[in-house]
Amino acid sequence: MPFCYILFSQKLNKYYVGACTDIERRLYEHNIGHSKFTATGMPWLLVYKEQFENLSLAKQREAYIKKQKSRKYIMALIG
Repeated sequence: MPFCYILFSQKLNKYYVGACTDIERRLYEHNIGHSKFTATGMPWLLVYKEQFENLSLAKQREAYIKKQKSRKYIMALIG
């Protein structure tokens, strides 16, 4: 099932927002340095996820969260 997800890096004190169809595989990839962007922040912790019917909807949600450009918004989602 597709997900929109938020990761947190204690090392960088930053959040990362993404979308994928296999959340366990994607988290693994982030934590082995597969992506240049997230390689410097390892280890990444999954702090939030939303499940969607299709990847298109998950990516729309990802884009919406990113457009907020707000750490406060992300922290409110996480609770």
